[in-house]
Amino acid sequence: MNTHPVMVNLPKRLYTRVERRAKLTDRSVESELLDAVARAMQAEDDLPEVLSTLLGELSLLDDKALWRSARAGMKASESAQLEKLHLKRQRVGLSDPESQILASLVRQYEKTMLIRAQSAALLKQRGHDVSRLFAFA
Repeated sequence: MNTHPVMVNLPKRLYTRVERRAKLTDRSVESELLDAVARAMQAEDDLPEVLSTLLGELSLLDDKALWRSARAGMKASESAQLEKLHLKRQRVGLSDPESQILASLVRQYEKTMLIRAQSAALLKQRGHDVSRLFAFA
């Protein structure tokens, strides 16, 4: 296998977690890091390129922008239309144009949820308590 050496300075907290995981799996820290990078790249490859790029760019945002992104949602009118079409599909079914609108709204919803989740994950990695993002009123 053709390899390239890379030197990475990890925060102590992250290094400790990787080291602990390596000990539990009886592997080297290097093997554990390589596996983590490979898993991250695989997850990224499973997404459409536009979405993968968008999620990657979130790491460039400052904390304030990430909090906004983690709290963002669909417009109320789009959310209401999505719910209305779901209910209609369950009751009587949808026409082809309605099905296309529903599919578009579902893709938009999924994109919004991915962005929110990635933003929350980044905030958590940066040491923030994100539990209030998941609290239900």
